[in-house]
Amino acid sequence: MSKRCDICGKGAMVGNRVSHANNKTKHRFMPNLQNVRAIVNGQVKRVKICTRCLRSGKIEKAIRGRRYTPEMA
Repeated sequence: MSKRCDICGKGAMVGNRVSHANNKTKHRFMPNLQNVRAIVNGQVKRVKICTRCLRSGKIEKAIRGRRYTPEMA
């Protein structure tokens, strides 16, 4: 599985770690991904989404322990 958001496509970025002596080493900055049960195309699916998409309400989380029916939407 890739480390990429299923909603916005945000992935790893590359940059440098800089020490006090100004030494630079390569570093990968990973997105904060969460596994969430969400309603996608009328079905409950497990998706990996970044916390920005989760916080901004780009997906609708599924309710635990309850079967999803289209009338609930």
